[in-house]
Amino acid sequence: MRVLRDKVRAATARSKTERPVSAVVADLNPVLRGWAAYFRNGNSGRKFNVVDGYVHERLAIFASAKHRLAGRNWTTRFTYGWITRLGVYRLTGNVHRATAHASR
Repeated sequence: MRVLRDKVRAATARSKTERPVSAVVADLNPVLRGWAAYFRNGNSGRKFNVVDGYVHERLAIFASAKHRLAGRNWTTRFTYGWITRLGVYRLTGNVHRATAHASR
């Protein structure tokens, strides 16, 4: 998952705050969808939760830097509702568990 975190970090770098947040989300969504499709089979639910939290934190810090907001007030200003309204692809809930019985 380090590669995914590096891609998220690169897309939300503070040096790129001139880009609109919607453009950053448009760049991140295909990456997140690809990782979800590849890792959805298996026991990856906890890792998906961690990645979702990391994406939320990086986007909130990016938006704080973009709008020159000081401190860590992003936790109350940029909630998960804000992330949902942006249209960020969420990895949580995308795990497909194998059934115990074979298909008939």
